[in-house]
Amino acid sequence: MSDDTDREQYPAEKLGFFQVVGSVLAGALGVQSSKNRQRDFSQNSVMPFIVGGIIFTVLFVGTIALLVKLVLSSA
Repeated sequence: MSDDTDREQYPAEKLGFFQVVGSVLAGALGVQSSKNRQRDFSQNSVMPFIVGGIIFTVLFVGTIALLVKLVLSSA
C-alpha cells in the first residue's frame, strides 16, 4: 500500500492513553496486528511511543532486577 492510501484509510487522529500503552506492549511482545501497526505509523508524532517504550523498558528491567534480588536473598 502507498502512504496516501494508508493516510486515507487511517486518518491521523490522536490516540488515547490506553491505545498507546496497548501498542507499546504489543510491539514489545512482537504481536502487533497489521491494522494497529498501520494506525500507529499514520500518527503525526512518535513521542508518545518513544516515551511509552522508555517507561516500559525501565519498568521491565526494574521488575527483573527486583525478582533476581528476591530470589537471591531467599537462596
